[in-house]
This record gives sequence, structure tokens and C-alpha cells, in this order.
Amino acid sequence: MKKKVIKVGSIRFPVYSLNTLIIGSGAAALNAAAHLFKWGQEDIAIATDRWGAGTSNNAGSDKQTYYKLSLSGDLPDSPYEMAKDLWNGGCMHGDIALCEAQNSAQAFFNLVSLGVPFPHDKYGAFVGYKTDHDPRGRATSAGPLTSRLMFECLAKEVNRKKIKVFDRYEVIALLIDARGQEKHVIGAIALDKDNLDSRNLGFVVFNAVNVVLGTGGPGGMYKASVYPESQLGSHGLAFEAGAVANNLTESQYGLASTKFRWNLSGTYQQVIPRYVSTDKYGKDEREFLNEYFPDMGTLATAIFLKGYQWPFDPRKIANYGSSLIDILVYQEMVQKGRRVFLDYTRNPSGGGRLKDFSFDLLAEEAYLYLKKSGALLGTPIERLRKMNRPAIDLYKSHGINLSREYLEVAVCAQHNNGGFKGNIWWESNIKHLFPVGEVNGSHGVYRPGGSALNSGQVGSMRAALYISKRYDSNPPGAKRFMASAESQIKKKFDFASKLVEQRTKDKSFIQTARVEIQERMSACAAHIRDPNQVKKAVVEAWSLYAKLREKLRVSSAKELPQAFKNLDLCLTHALYLEAIREYLEKGGQSRGSYLVLNPEGEKPCKELGDEWRFLLAEKDSFVNKKILEIYLDQDQKVQKQWVEIRPIPQEETWFENVWNDFLKDDIIR
Repeated sequence: MKKKVIKVGSIRFPVYSLNTLIIGSGAAALNAAAHLFKWGQEDIAIATDRWGAGTSNNAGSDKQTYYKLSLSGDLPDSPYEMAKDLWNGGCMHGDIALCEAQNSAQAFFNLVSLGVPFPHDKYGAFVGYKTDHDPRGRATSAGPLTSRLMFECLAKEVNRKKIKVFDRYEVIALLIDARGQEKHVIGAIALDKDNLDSRNLGFVVFNAVNVVLGTGGPGGMYKASVYPESQLGSHGLAFEAGAVANNLTESQYGLASTKFRWNLSGTYQQVIPRYVSTDKYGKDEREFLNEYFPDMGTLATAIFLKGYQWPFDPRKIANYGSSLIDILVYQEMVQKGRRVFLDYTRNPSGGGRLKDFSFDLLAEEAYLYLKKSGALLGTPIERLRKMNRPAIDLYKSHGINLSREYLEVAVCAQHNNGGFKGNIWWESNIKHLFPVGEVNGSHGVYRPGGSALNSGQVGSMRAALYISKRYDSNPPGAKRFMASAESQIKKKFDFASKLVEQRTKDKSFIQTARVEIQERMSACAAHIRDPNQVKKAVVEAWSLYAKLREKLRVSSAKELPQAFKNLDLCLTHALYLEAIREYLEKGGQSRGSYLVLNPEGEKPCKELGDEWRFLLAEKDSFVNKKILEIYLDQDQKVQKQWVEIRPIPQEETWFENVWNDFLKDDIIR
């Protein structure tokens, strides 16, 4: 990597020239860096707004799942069977599914070799269990902090290889060469957060042959979110560059705690805590679920099933299913303005309408699970202590004692299944740009729990392999680089200069804009979607974006990162809403992890009002047979297209032929 100083007008900017810039410091980004180095491409660097601040290092659940090919027992499995299960989840291209399946064992054992403590038995078998949307027990876990352990082991590898890390660098733009038929990424612009008061406002330029984008999901868009507060996303800079996104309609939502953001799946539900609501002051306590369930056995079993049916799923509402709970929590909070808590100190009570909780009321599935776990104990906290003590300790480490206090909850945005499209090497429609991890939209509608961790490791590994084999050239010289980049650098710097106005009067806009984005997305584009509200929200989103670009001002350059992040989030949420509106206008109904209100549909249960009627998306409907792609054209106008879902390839696997192609280096193309 070489450093030079360039001059644009009267302003000097540092320029770092290198083969590959990796943006982000999550598990996918670090894996890309480690594999690039391993395969001989050492002219690389990582740029991150804060080391370890992303979802990988700050998220988890009761038993965070990693999904991979079955590697133990006598249940037959194969990469092709795994690919079929991924593809059958809907709106996932078959060649991508095959890549994720075929490379899952290699990616998994790489983590094992780096020290991630996935459990195995005395014979060396890495045992598994079933997770949501998983027919074969492919899941494994290293505990509540699986992704953090992945981050820590990959970070050690990055440090061991002495890969350069630009910490506290906020990337605000991708640099693009649009000459010819195809767009190419040629670098990026970042803000050095420790140098914002300089004459160049902290601008740093990267001249790179390749950019790996590993910045995670757009967690900053939602008010009700279990994403770490530090995980905001950076989709806007890729949208600005013309990257094509797909499946933006598909996100995953589920019950989570809000004081400390954490998924409340698995044993947090299987121990059957008590659900209560209060007024905004914590008074007028009610066990509100009792009003909507016919008996305690059905209610308690639904809570139990919420453990491994954790994501909200409109298919699991009927007959008092587990996802009815998410609707009732939403109604209690959003429509009635109350607060909702889980109480682990006492069992659910019937309140006179239903019987009080007892084990003999449970469905057989729930009863046998607790019995086999030795957890037929007196209270939820006792059962949790028996089944998963680390789940209690985790909250205690964040100042929350589940044995004494209620746990405030909400239905929160948790994962984005959509994102930027890539080919089988995870390369975007913009050449040399590789979106990896959650920012890549490969996950489809119904992904098995934990498959996103596998996807991030496989995708980043394959991106690194392609770069090391096909895109391994040196970066262009300064003169050639500036011929394409200078006008883009000047435009972005002039815009940043306009934003800084020391005498600005309205200092609140930067905060109120973020709140408006988050409230709009949680109200209109989360697990409950009203088509009429979505239409209105699209107009409001673009209105806010125009207002931000025209009127946003900050009193100090130190606020520039926040200003650019607001612009990024605002553009992102406008495009997500555009995608949702398009889906609804094409007849899209409830699927995945969201419910679309429809007066012609059925009520979730007879106890709820007619305003809750909905229809499930039909398997053979237009929206289920195609994938929605969306992007900004060269004039920054929204373009949408519906593409056919590619089938799983039937590749020839005759050894002699594959070996011959491999020897000729004809595999990677």
C-alpha cells in the first residue's frame, strides 16, 4: 500500500493506493481479509468506523446458531440437499444456494481451525440440532455469543497477519468509473474521525482495484430494533453508486429485549415466562395474552413454541399459533400505547378466565422437551437456570437480574434477508465491488436460522478467492486514478463543505431526521404492513431525503459523520419503501416475517378485530416466482425489475473433467 497526497483545487487529500479495500470489521469482512492474505494478496486494508462495533461482535441469542452441512450422525445429507432446502425457502437463486451449501463445511472448519469452540463429541463429530426452517438438524452453536467468538478469532487472525486497519474511518462514498458499458468501482472516500477539524474536513481517498463491502444490515432504519445501536448500515453509498439490490422486502422480526438489545429466542421462551403489560408508568399490570387464547394449555404451548419459531411468521398465526403472540405484543404497544414485559419470576396465571399454568396442560411436544431437559421446575427462572444458565448470566452482565425484575420487550427488526445482489463469486453488478455478509441479499424469504452466518463466511471466502485469482493487479497510478476520481472527490467535498455552517440555527434537524426515519420504518415497513400507509410513507421518505440534501446543516465538522449517516439511512429507507410498495402493487401478500393487512382476508383469531384481516401469499403467485431488483440509474431515478429465480445448477462432477479444468485454472471464471 502506498500513500500520496493529491490536490483538488486548493485542498490536499491523502490517497492510499492498494489492491483491495475491505469496508467493515464484522465476521464477513474480517474473513475476506484473512483469506485474501492467505491466498497471496497482501496489498489490502480494512476501513471501519469503529473496530468491533458491528452486529457480529455485539449480537446473539440464547444459543446463537450457525447453520452448515450435517457433519454427524446417520441422517443422510449432501450439499445438493442443503442447496434445495435453502432454495425452497423462496426467492433465492439456485446457484447461490449451491455455493452456500457446497462451501459450508470448508467455511465452518476454517472457523474451527481458528479456535471458535463449536462442540463435538469424543469421536470428533460436530453434532447438530434443528433450527427454524431446517428439516435436517444442520444447526450448531458455540453458545449465546457465537458470532462474537467468530469475530474474536478472525480479529486475532487479522492482527496476526498484520493487516492494516484504518479504525475510526467512516466511508461516505464509493468512487466509480462509469466509462464504457460497465461500471467499475475504483475506490472510496472516507472521513478520518480523528482529523475532522482539518482544512480537508478529514477526507481520505482510497485508490483500490477492488472493494469488499462488509458493513452489515441497515439496523439504523428502525425504532424497534435488536441490532446493536452501533450497527447502522451503509447501503446508501452503494445505492448512490448504482449497485442493484434485491429482496429488500424481506427482513426478519422477532421478540427482543429493549433495555439491552438481545434476541429472546430458544430457552428464553421455552421456559414459558409470563407476558404482562403496563401503562407507560409501569402501573395497571395485565396478563394481556389471556384475553385472546381459549385455554392455558394453548397459551403456554404457544409461548414454548416461540422458542424455536422465534421469527414472526404469518404462517404460524392460525389456530392460536406462536406468531399470534407477536401481533398481540404489537397491538398492546403500538395501538394501545402500553409497555410489554416478560416476567421470569412467576408462572402465567389465568386471571380467573383461564386455568393457572401447570405442566399437565402443555401439549406433548412442550411437556416432553422440558421433561427430557430436567426442567419440570417451579418457576420460569428455575427452568432457565437449569436449561441455560449463561442466558441468565448474560443479562446480569448488563445490569439486568431476571430473577428479580421484569424484562421489557418489543417485536424488533433483527436481520435483513435482502441486500445487494452478487454472482456466485459475490461480485455486484458494479465490477470489482463485492458485497459480503448481511449487506448481500442472498438470503431469500425463509432462511434457516443461522444460515446468514454461513452465507457471510462462504461469500467472503469466495470473493477473496476470485480477487486473488482474477483481480490481483496493482492499483493505477495517481494520474490515471484522478482522471476518473477527481470530479467525484470534488463534488463530495463541496457538499460536505456546504453542510458545515457554524452559525446554523436549527441544530435539532440532525436528530429529528433520524427519529423520523426510524419511526416510519417501524410503523410501515416492519412485521405489520398496511398498503395505504406504505404508499404515503414512500412520498414522505423522498420528501425528507430532498429536505436533508437541501437544508441539513451542522455547526461543526465533527458532526459530519452523523450527517452523512443520516443521508445514507434516508436514501436507504426510501428505496426499501419503494420495494415494499412495488411488492404490494404486484399483489404481494403476507409471507416471510411480515403480515400485510387485507380486508378480504381472515382474522388471526376470532378475538381480534376485523382490521387485522390478512391473506397469505400464494405459492404460485407472481411475487413468489420472481425476485424484485431495485436500483438508481445514472440520473438517480428509481428503477425496478422482476427477474426469474435461477434454478439449482446440475453441474457435471466427473472427477477427471473437473480435475482437468482445475489444472488449467479454468474453475474460477
